Amino acid sequence: MARKKGRNINGWLIVDKPAGVTSTSVVNKLRWALDAKKAGHAGTLDPDATGVLAVALGEATKTVSYITDALKCYDFTVNWGAETTTDDASGEVVRRSDSRPEPAQIEAALAGFTGEIMQVPPAYSAVKVDGERAYDLAREGEEVELTARPLWVESLSLIETDGDTARLEMVCGKGGYVRSIARDLGRELGCLGHVAGLRRIWSGPFDVEDGVAFERIDREAQAWLEERLLPLEAALEDMPMLRATPDGARRIRNGNPGEVTGTAEWGQAIWVSDAEGPVCIGRYQGGTVQPERVFNL
Repeated sequence: MARKKGRNINGWLIVDKPAGVTSTSVVNKLRWALDAKKAGHAGTLDPDATGVLAVALGEATKTVSYITDALKCYDFTVNWGAETTTDDASGEVVRRSDSRPEPAQIEAALAGFTGEIMQVPPAYSAVKVDGERAYDLAREGEEVELTARPLWVESLSLIETDGDTARLEMVCGKGGYVRSIARDLGRELGCLGHVAGLRRIWSGPFDVEDGVAFERIDREAQAWLEERLLPLEAALEDMPMLRATPDGARRIRNGNPGEVTGTAEWGQAIWVSDAEGPVCIGRYQGGTVQPERVFNL
């Protein structure tokens, strides 16, 4: 089997994704620009959405799940008065309403969309139905019925409103669809609604202010991009870190339990480092760690 070509580049690069490009396109362009062997993103943004797209390179791809599971913050605008097939401005209008909510009504309704809620994803989403993507079925004209799934909404607040639109900010956990929030809020208020603009402000430890512009991603900017790489362990800031002994690090890199200094709770997820950098993510077992993901740096 042919070996995958490219350079071994490890770390995170935060991109400020523009509207009109897919998350996959951003990853592919970045991988091309850096001639990186491996790359992947932590949480898809819709093509029309902008903001933080965290791209993992090389061994950092082993930490992607810790970012996808983290809280994320979205700044979005809802247009009142119409519901669309896609729950955003790119879809066809299927229902209209002349009703418009007062600011106090919006504020009162937001409480029902915080905490642990049940959310039905948009028909045009990547959710799989009998092995096929919901958006593929919807584009073929099939009626897509998706089941509700739990979502943790840390906060949902009204920033401003002008009668026809409302700008909101939401902090939520994994698997949240802002388009569903806009759709369901419009139904709750009796005025209907859809997303007119969406920007991810931060995702876990990564902030949009640290993002590089998509237009700057080019082979000629390779050195500039490398200077902006964040270390692999940037994704693990909320996880305890212990140091491996020299012999422990050697054993861990061979996939075996290894000795660490310091303490944690038995069975707790930790990441381990030594003088050379990150060694693994594993479970603490009273003086040793059982490795689950070993970093080959």
